[in-house]
Amino acid sequence: MNALLPSLLFVSVLAGAATAGRHAAPPGPCVPAFDPVGCAAVVDNPYFPLRPGTIRIYEARSGKSIAVDTVTVTYETKAILGVNAVVVRDRAYRDSVLVEDTRDWYAQDRKGNVWYLGEDTKEYRNGKVTSTAGSWEAGRDSACAGIIMPAIPELGLEYRQEYRAGVAEDMARVVHLDTKAMALNQTFTACLETEEWSPLEPRVREVKVYAPGLGLVLERTLAGGDERMILVKLIVP
Repeated sequence: MNALLPSLLFVSVLAGAATAGRHAAPPGPCVPAFDPVGCAAVVDNPYFPLRPGTIRIYEARSGKSIAVDTVTVTYETKAILGVNAVVVRDRAYRDSVLVEDTRDWYAQDRKGNVWYLGEDTKEYRNGKVTSTAGSWEAGRDSACAGIIMPAIPELGLEYRQEYRAGVAEDMARVVHLDTKAMALNQTFTACLETEEWSPLEPRVREVKVYAPGLGLVLERTLAGGDERMILVKLIVP
C-alpha cells in the first residue's frame, strides 16, 4: 500500500473520472497534516530529486511567445516549522529579461514524500518588483504545507500540493505511471504523469511529466491555455 494512504487520508479515484474532468471533493486545508519529525532538506525522491548545485533549464512556448525558466537547487536552507527546507530558486525570463524570481522551499519525510513548505515569489517589470502575489509560508497566515511528490505514486491518487486560502490551493492527481517523454534529445520511459488544477483557476488544467532520477521534464496546459514547457538543459554538480 502507498506509504501516504494510512496517515494522510488522501482521496483515491478511478482514472476514468480524471479523463472526464470530474474530481472528488478536495481534502481539508491541512490534509495531509505535516509532521516535521524526521523531515530534512535532503530530497532524493526519484521523481523529484533536489541535489544542491543542480540547474535545470526549461523552454516554454505559448503561441509565438518563448520564455526560459532556470531552476537552481541552491545550497541554502530555510527554517520552517522546525525543519530546514532546501531552497530552490526559479527564475523566469522573456526575451532575456527577468519577469519572475521565486524561491521555493521543500523537505522530505522519512517515507520519501516531498513536502512543499511555501514560496517567496516576486514579479518584475522594467527591473522593478510589481507583485508578490502567490507568496506563502507554511505555518503563517493559516497556510499549510502540502505534498509536491508522493513517496510511492499510485494511479488515481489525488493530493493537495499547497494551501493558503485564496492564494495557493493547487491539487494534483496521478494519471499515468508509465508515460514516455522526449527531452534533452532523448526518450525517457517509465515516467510519472500528473494532472494539476486549482479551484482558484477552475478553467485551467495542466499535465506534468516526471522522469525517474531526473524530475520534471515536460509540462503542458490541457485547458485554459496552450503553453508547453520542456527541459532543454541539465547541469549537475
